[in-house]
Amino acid sequence: MNELQSELQDVLRRVFDDDELVITDSTSAADIDGWDSMAHINLIIAVEKRFGIKFTASEIATLGQRGQTVGNMIQVLQSKIQRGTK
Repeated sequence: MNELQSELQDVLRRVFDDDELVITDSTSAADIDGWDSMAHINLIIAVEKRFGIKFTASEIATLGQRGQTVGNMIQVLQSKIQRGTK
C-alpha cells in the first residue's frame, strides 16, 4: 500500500467509523457498510480537507457512480496532487 492509499484509508476509516477497514484499488461503495449518497458527500469533503484539494462537480458525480472504485479516486487524487490543483 502506498502512502496516498494509506492516507485515504485513514480518511475512510474516520468517515465510516471503522478502524478495521482495509481498502484496495478495487474497493467500491458496495463493499463498505453505510456508503450511501450522503456518506459519499461526507467522504468527498473529508478527502478534500485531508489532501488540500477540491473536486469539481463532475468529478464528484463520476466518483459517485456505480462501479467506481477506490482506485478511481486515487487516480483523480494523484492527478490533482501532481498538478497542484487546489
